[in-house]
Amino acid sequence: MSTIQNIAILGATGSIGASTLDVIARHPSRFRVAALTANRQVDELAELCKRHRPGTVCVADASQAPRLRQQLAAAGASCRVLAGEQGLVETASLPEVDCVMAAIVGAAGLRATLAAAAAGKKLLLANKEALVVAGAVLMETVRSSGAILLPIDSEHNAIFQCLPPFASGALAAKGVRRILLTGSGGPFRARARTELQRVTPDEACAHPNWVMGRKISVDSATMMNKGLEVIEAHWLFGAAPDQIQVVVHPQSVVHSMVEYADGSVIAQLGHPDMRTPIAQALAYPDRIDAGVPALDLFRIGSLGFEQPDFGRFPALGLGYAALRSGGAAPATLNAANEVAVAAFLEGRLPFLQITSVIEETLGALGAGPSRTLDEVLDADARARSRATQIVARFNSHAA
Repeated sequence: MSTIQNIAILGATGSIGASTLDVIARHPSRFRVAALTANRQVDELAELCKRHRPGTVCVADASQAPRLRQQLAAAGASCRVLAGEQGLVETASLPEVDCVMAAIVGAAGLRATLAAAAAGKKLLLANKEALVVAGAVLMETVRSSGAILLPIDSEHNAIFQCLPPFASGALAAKGVRRILLTGSGGPFRARARTELQRVTPDEACAHPNWVMGRKISVDSATMMNKGLEVIEAHWLFGAAPDQIQVVVHPQSVVHSMVEYADGSVIAQLGHPDMRTPIAQALAYPDRIDAGVPALDLFRIGSLGFEQPDFGRFPALGLGYAALRSGGAAPATLNAANEVAVAAFLEGRLPFLQITSVIEETLGALGAGPSRTLDEVLDADARARSRATQIVARFNSHAA
């Protein structure tokens, strides 16, 4: 790679995109914004283009491309405009790009993430769904192309920092006993399940520690985010389900831990600010300023840890079950979750029915094969169709 890393940000208008641009702006001698993408947020994307002057910009919703071109022309910005899923794929594999931040939410970012891996890029993975949906395909693509894969999820980035170098594969051979995957427990950690039936989207999105998008905030409220992260940890670190322990940590200061055979437990601590893992991955193996204040342990005072309540949060158990089933079960889990969460955010599904939709979809479709991208995409489509039918049936009964 060149002295200055050229960065493409897939999902530039989201919270991860904003944090990445903030870190990049702090280090103009190390990083340059080469390409930006968004779904359909044309005004925000055009403003980012005026500020950061990328060579390429892509809007996933192709119908918005003419308006984006007009805004850029009016501002005198000379960006090349791409559109649609193929535009995302092309952006992720541009020859001039050294590093790709994959931050498109959900399975929508899968093809572009795979394209970055196939092109041998340094791939910063903030899109956990790419590994959940197509873990075997993505990891094989990384291996065959020589790409560098670095996790951005705060938990997995913490695990990466706590593991010995090149510890992927058989963890026991490196003296690792298990991974301790922390989670805040979300906004409903202390609420009885009987109190959650009438939860509103705004309540579910009010995370106590992190600033996140609405979909991932709901995942945190159901603890499905931990179920997905268990699957992600399996693929990233070669960990069996029994080697991954979820630990509820309400303060979100310890981002995860690794337990070794000799009894040592190594933890990574920091403020709940995504700029820390982003800066760690952008500069790896160096360390740079992320704009995050120093951690004041005296002010924090104490740290708490609890066992997860699988009864209150059945989504976590569904994540483990899908991992153990293997095949396309994780893809089915993710697709059904995306459909159910969207229905909840739109007021078409009560909060507690999110996991009911997922469980019924998993039961109806089973595991199925997931050896190729086509098989993964087929499983994803079938799960979305079945979950949509289940949501519709619920609405007809509720009416």
